[in-house]
Amino acid sequence: MNYKQSKILLLVSVLTLVGCNSCQSVTAKLPQQQDLQTTPSILPTQPNTSDLATSLTYKIETYNSQVMGASRTYGVSLPPGYEQNPKQSYPVIFLLHGGHGNPTAWFIHSKGQALKTVKQLYTTGKLPPSIIITPDGNDKRGSSPYWDPQYIDGPNGKVSTAVGNELVKVVQSRYRTLTNRDFWAIGGLSSGGWGAVNVGLHNLDHFSILFSHSGYFQDKSGPTNSPISYIKSIPPQAQKRLRIYLDSGISDIEEINEAERFTKVLNNLKIYNSFRQFPGSHTWQYWREHLADSLTFVGEQFRLAKVAHRDEFVGVNQNKNTQNN
Repeated sequence: MNYKQSKILLLVSVLTLVGCNSCQSVTAKLPQQQDLQTTPSILPTQPNTSDLATSLTYKIETYNSQVMGASRTYGVSLPPGYEQNPKQSYPVIFLLHGGHGNPTAWFIHSKGQALKTVKQLYTTGKLPPSIIITPDGNDKRGSSPYWDPQYIDGPNGKVSTAVGNELVKVVQSRYRTLTNRDFWAIGGLSSGGWGAVNVGLHNLDHFSILFSHSGYFQDKSGPTNSPISYIKSIPPQAQKRLRIYLDSGISDIEEINEAERFTKVLNNLKIYNSFRQFPGSHTWQYWREHLADSLTFVGEQFRLAKVAHRDEFVGVNQNKNTQNN
């Protein structure tokens, strides 16, 4: 997506969202330029050069999961300026690992290198500063090269609830997050790509932006955990709030076919979506290269949400000012 297209998207206040295969069709009133200039700072400002001079870092944190009946971990990377701006709240992005993965997979140099990508997007203004969370998606069986994680509430643990509800509340309690679901995104790769869409659809109170790299959308556990089927049961009003991004490498024939079928369902339901195909296959090289594409999509949705929720935010500030006077 070029700069001109991005700018047009940022001028759209979404009233009706219509999915299409590689574009988004929107019917809306364009806000005046002066309105954009006076839009309250719901989102944090882009970090300056000095903030970006320091490398982004991550930590592995632990919490007690009542849902899983055990201690669980997650990775977290806080945005530049987080400590220096104690009154600012931030959007949140969950990144789910795939098979034989863990919360470090998206961060480490030999695999995801996500912080390198995130820093580039901060520098170019394509992603607002965000809290990045990498959950442990493994079930009670643990991690193994012989099976993929089960991002479901099933016999091996309530992973969907643990990630999509319990961990969300842990993150909200520990960090300064924007609470509106339009500022929360969840995505992943391979089985984590399916998992992100599945977990997101089962936790629509917390997420409205879903993205998948090389994922599949029909699970052997049945229609409840198969997004291509389950999404049809979601109430229309909830469907309208969804924004979904999909991509796959053209060498991943099965994943391409799955994404094409899922996209047709999204289009029939008029759910806002973007599906892209790129050269490549089921590798970390592919996922490293195209994380920038999904997170650029996420950044666009965050900024659209900022415009859409402007009046709501103004009302909150006006009430606070009235109470203070």
